[in-house]
Amino acid sequence: MKKAVTVILTMALVLGVYGVAHAASTATQSVSFTVAAINEISVSGDPGTLIISAALPGSNPTPATDSSTTYAITTNGTNKRITAAINEPMPTGLTLKVNLEAPSVGSSAGDVILSTIAASVVTGISQVADSSSTITYTLEATAQAAEVSSGTKTVTFTLTDA
Repeated sequence: MKKAVTVILTMALVLGVYGVAHAASTATQSVSFTVAAINEISVSGDPGTLIISAALPGSNPTPATDSSTTYAITTNGTNKRITAAINEPMPTGLTLKVNLEAPSVGSSAGDVILSTIAASVVTGISQVADSSSTITYTLEATAQAAEVSSGTKTVTFTLTDA
């Protein structure tokens, strides 16, 4: 009887393994992918109004500065730069400058005088995602600057190939 039970259990085990081996099945898929060029830039908002209202006697008026805004950048490219330009010329005697803090990969050009011709403000940008680099604006005036009750310029930042 022990032999019969052993033979039956052995056959069940062999048949079970055989059934499991024949029940297995596989399937495959090919997954295609593409990573497109990504070049994105945004700003956090508008800076406060730059107000020039004082001067030391015998000197040009005291500049006004604002560093309350930031920019964010994402690129998977190499050797990129950020340029800046204003939509129309500044009034006589006024100069608007911008200084962009460089992201972790790149170099700031420092204070750049804005004009209607795009100028590089950050260079050497490659494969970076940065969300909080500071933008600093400085408004300077000479004694020849006329009183301006209100003025606005649109600054356009462009992320482009160097």
